[in-house]
Amino acid sequence: MVTGPRGMPGRWRCYGGGRGSGGGDGAAMEERRRRALRRSRVLLVERLRPEPLWEPLRERGVFTEAMLEELRSLRTRREQVRQLVIDLESRGQQAFPVFLSILRDTGQGELADALSEACGSLPSQPINLRPVQLELSGEKRGKSESTVERLSIPVQDKNEQFRAPPAPAKGSAVDKSDQNLVYQLKADPCGHCLIINNITFSPDSGLSTRTGSDVDCERLEKRFKSLCFRVQTLRNLKAQEINAKLRSLAQQDHSALDCCLVVILSHGCQTSHNQFPGGIYGTDGISIPIEKIVKHFDGSNCPSLRGKPKLFFIQACGGDQKDQGFEVDCDSPEDETCRSSVESDATPFQTPSGNLDEPDAVASLPTPGDILVSYSTFPGFVSWRDKSSGSWYVETLDSMLGQHAHSEDLLTVLVRVANAVSAKGKFKQIPGCFNFLRKKFFFMCK
Repeated sequence: MVTGPRGMPGRWRCYGGGRGSGGGDGAAMEERRRRALRRSRVLLVERLRPEPLWEPLRERGVFTEAMLEELRSLRTRREQVRQLVIDLESRGQQAFPVFLSILRDTGQGELADALSEACGSLPSQPINLRPVQLELSGEKRGKSESTVERLSIPVQDKNEQFRAPPAPAKGSAVDKSDQNLVYQLKADPCGHCLIINNITFSPDSGLSTRTGSDVDCERLEKRFKSLCFRVQTLRNLKAQEINAKLRSLAQQDHSALDCCLVVILSHGCQTSHNQFPGGIYGTDGISIPIEKIVKHFDGSNCPSLRGKPKLFFIQACGGDQKDQGFEVDCDSPEDETCRSSVESDATPFQTPSGNLDEPDAVASLPTPGDILVSYSTFPGFVSWRDKSSGSWYVETLDSMLGQHAHSEDLLTVLVRVANAVSAKGKFKQIPGCFNFLRKKFFFMCK
């Protein structure tokens, strides 16, 4: 086990082993076996009983005692199984068949059969093409008879099943099935989606009622349900209640799920920060930094979401500045949103006391990895909301997801959102994001 700069244990490691052990011959596990493990991950997390496996895995040289101690130290059975599957990929060519044998020896033969079937359904060798000759009539070249040309064209063997390579997703140069560059979402539902919708604030908070926020909330509920999330909506939470709910969600077991999503609709403000700017208000007028919200779900505090995408969508002001925009040579699109019903979700920024000269980087990446925070507006500026049609950001986000989530990755969709919102209104607004995702993220579409 290795430790990070702060002395915290980390999962990044490279194990060796003696010659003849399950993972010590220095050869990597076959790609088709790796893919079989990944394809069967949800089934294994649901059904595998890891306790009977520990001793056989040690005796047959797949893992050392130190490795097994680390696996057993994980809090839940699901976490142990998920990490076991991940670690098996690094234990060499013999780890897969030995693992199947141990599964059968411990009465879990149905899982071994499922893994064997998953492995057998994947092509292990390139498709064997053999040449055949086709006769094509050529053009007449001053002769009465036609010229015959013989061309050798590769044709698939009739005994082999043709498997066409998947086409790249529209709007992306990356194949969705590329596990090195794309997050794989296979679970259904793919993850939890929590929406916190703060509308009415306490009178002494000085914060106005956020009329139109219910429109935003209903849009996003329907949208994320259609994108295979399990959606929960909570209304009018105080700051302490928001923290408690986020902590509770982060402490759930997400092992059988592939991602997590949090939406917050509220008033917002500027805050001091090291990583993620901005803050949101509870209905009691107490602010919570976005940084604190995100931290509940990072690799240190939410182990079952390690390596999985955590997405945050924040509809709130980043401050009280109003962007007047600037003149451009070409005509901007006309927009009908310059109406008296448009409000902002801003409150003034109060500069905190103390030393603010703090580094904006963290010392132990990738603790905040696999995280994306999408803001409705640039830090320091207001975010506009229409009393009848909802906020510019949520309305546009919903529309762009509806049009493009089936074919484009999330970052491409968010660029579309920024472009569309920036064309609205007399006062300007541009959404943005802090992206710490390691791969491209494509939503699942029903």
